[in-house]
Amino acid sequence: MPELLNNIASNLFISSIPSESDAPVPGMPKQAPPTPQREYQEQTETIEAVPTGLSSKVILFNDEIHTFEEVTQQIIKAIKCSEDQAESLTWEVHSKGKTRVYDGEMGECLRVSGILEEIDLITQIEY
Repeated sequence: MPELLNNIASNLFISSIPSESDAPVPGMPKQAPPTPQREYQEQTETIEAVPTGLSSKVILFNDEIHTFEEVTQQIIKAIKCSEDQAESLTWEVHSKGKTRVYDGEMGECLRVSGILEEIDLITQIEY
């Protein structure tokens, strides 16, 4: 048994010694292997470029923290609607507890939801 372990240990040691083929070739630039971080970034960029095309809606929930004016102004900023329409949506959220404030593609719903959440309003995207 000790002989077997010695053979395994010597093989491991020998295989870790660089061979002549691993030696740098004069005049050739050294190439570093690609880093995992760079590969991840490339994959992330590819994923973000894929359009979803899903039809979705943004639901806004009532809370006891924000004023009517704050909610109204944030709705105007998020969906670019009139003040009257934003006030109507704000009243609906207040009286019903929630309301649909936007319908559209998933990408736009994410944008609208993000703007509403800038002031910590509570939203949900449904599809």
